[in-house]
Amino acid sequence: MIARFLAGVAALSLAIPAAAQVPTGQMGKLRPDQIQFFDLYKELVETDTSPDNGNCTVAAAQLATRLEAAGIPKDWITQFSVPEHPKDGGIVVVYPGTSKTLKPMLLLGHIDVVNAKRSDWARDPFKVVEENGYYYARGIVDDKFMSSVWADTLIRFAKDKYKPARTVKMALTCGEETDTAFNGAQYLAANKLPLIDAEFALNEGGGGRTDGKGHLVVQTIQVGEKVYQDYTLTTTNPGGHSSQPVPQNAIYEMADAIEKVRAHEFPAELNDTTRAFFAKAGAMRSDELGKAMVAISKNVNDKAALAIVDQDKAMHSMLRTTCVATTIDGGHAVNALPQHVDANINCRIFPGHTPAEIKDTLTKVIGNPAVEIAYRRDDKPLAKAPPLDPRLIGPMEQLAAKYYPGVPVVPSMSTGATDGVYTSGAGIPTYGVPSLWVDPDGNGTHGLNERVEVKAVYTARDYLFDLVKELANK
Repeated sequence: MIARFLAGVAALSLAIPAAAQVPTGQMGKLRPDQIQFFDLYKELVETDTSPDNGNCTVAAAQLATRLEAAGIPKDWITQFSVPEHPKDGGIVVVYPGTSKTLKPMLLLGHIDVVNAKRSDWARDPFKVVEENGYYYARGIVDDKFMSSVWADTLIRFAKDKYKPARTVKMALTCGEETDTAFNGAQYLAANKLPLIDAEFALNEGGGGRTDGKGHLVVQTIQVGEKVYQDYTLTTTNPGGHSSQPVPQNAIYEMADAIEKVRAHEFPAELNDTTRAFFAKAGAMRSDELGKAMVAISKNVNDKAALAIVDQDKAMHSMLRTTCVATTIDGGHAVNALPQHVDANINCRIFPGHTPAEIKDTLTKVIGNPAVEIAYRRDDKPLAKAPPLDPRLIGPMEQLAAKYYPGVPVVPSMSTGATDGVYTSGAGIPTYGVPSLWVDPDGNGTHGLNERVEVKAVYTARDYLFDLVKELANK
């Protein structure tokens, strides 16, 4: 879900001095290797992989055909699915390295996309259209760009007979965009871990942002994410005729519980990633917010600084666990007292805390034993923040200086969630790497008329290819 990759950075964009001009207009003539990449990219984007009407298994098979045609042996390629979800398949490739001591690296991406109705879009969402220097289509950003680059990278390796020192693995999966769907990354981590096991993984979650006026102002590296957890609150009463109300009312009890959740503020806290984010991003600003961010990086309990920083919703969320009511369902008739009410509380848990711990906190905050609290699902691993490893962060920053000159690179923690929760939970430190840039409006990702600048596509492709080669030999 790459739309969440710049959580906390949005507030910085307009305050950072313009650094790199983003060319506009048509891309012009592409190199032969770029034309080959676009052909793969276009096919993947135009293959519907949405949850309602799509088929990830078909998309994975198309990629397998291209990989084999480039010279990758069939026994390096694993296509997978499960009988209960035949359309939710994915693909894993293991491209062997020459070193007997370096552990593999993993390239992780997802090929499923959010639903897109043709009647809502100005263009066919499953046809790549180029207009005014942008490509338009569902998945053109999230996440078929990165998935296409990873597949294209292995194809280029095979055609060039390139032999990296480190084995390079690729896992492109389905189910990332729909929390209750079969999730390929979860399946692989739980059932096929030796197939994808690696020293580290590169994933979506990082990326760049423009100021909306043609200037790229920041690139980010996602180093960790929050734990996603839904809780179901339930209240029940005997009910009865609405002409004779009683104090014990399931709707009122639920309303009281939700109000207490609303009023509760979890304490602010930092980890290595967010401390670095607030220090580095704050130093880029010269205003009151920048000074407050730097102060927070030194003392998270600085009340005056918190009062300023917490006014920004993204930064507020990056500093703590958050819980919010998102759905409610109750009552059975307009002329009857309610017998049953359910509400969903969606929590994004700061790393280091468990869903059980937050459930206990909600129980104390609500303070009413008549309100039942249950996990909506409890099979997700805990997200683990990877270290700010200079062996990995260094090359990311150095290559960013080449491809995005003058643009600051900031480590950040996602307040959302990616499939990195499964790989990191399985012991594979997972990083969201600098990549495409988008505009402040998010370029329609998860919404209407998703788009990406043509220049961003080919710049990020070159950056990611060089990054894989660099890290495959370290």
